[in-house]
Amino acid sequence: MPLETWAAFAAASAVLLIIPGPTILLVVSYALGQGWRTALPMAVGVALGDFTAMTLSMLGIGALLMASATVFTILKWIGAAYLIYLGIKLFRAGGTLRAEPRKTASSAAKMMAHAWLVTALNPKSITFFVAFLPQFIDRHADFWTQMAIFEATFLTLAFTNAFGYALVASRARDLVRNPRAIGLFNKAGGTLLVGAGIATVAVRSGN
Repeated sequence: MPLETWAAFAAASAVLLIIPGPTILLVVSYALGQGWRTALPMAVGVALGDFTAMTLSMLGIGALLMASATVFTILKWIGAAYLIYLGIKLFRAGGTLRAEPRKTASSAAKMMAHAWLVTALNPKSITFFVAFLPQFIDRHADFWTQMAIFEATFLTLAFTNAFGYALVASRARDLVRNPRAIGLFNKAGGTLLVGAGIATVAVRSGN
């Protein structure tokens, strides 16, 4: 796998992970209510959930790749459009982060299981991976090697992101509730996503 492909995947993944979705809202809500001790179990649960959703998606993508090169190419175009759509939606999201503190004490195992369930069983997770991953897969290279590299990269970033969100939410609560900060954050992330989608379209057109 070319280094630039891996770097592009890692950069795009980092931007996508930072965007507050159902999983991050869950992480923040636990951290706001129970403090920094939630960081490790929640991060582990998120990583396990992403592993489940990503593995199922990769297996489906592998089947598509083997079945039809045309379908796989169409999926790449759909994925590029999806990135642009997500970027525009995020840019227009405003500055609200709806995460209510969970003050009821929960064990580490319960928090981890909750994070895994929310992440793995969210239908949008699998849909997202099916649209996102084909942008970086080389159908002429070994699929399983690419799968291992992409999963290891994404899960490391997912764990780090969830852990970081939990720590920030537990120690800088005013920041995660600041509409201006969240609004600027959303606009920056949305712009980067639209740029990633446009860049992907440009590459496809050049080919």
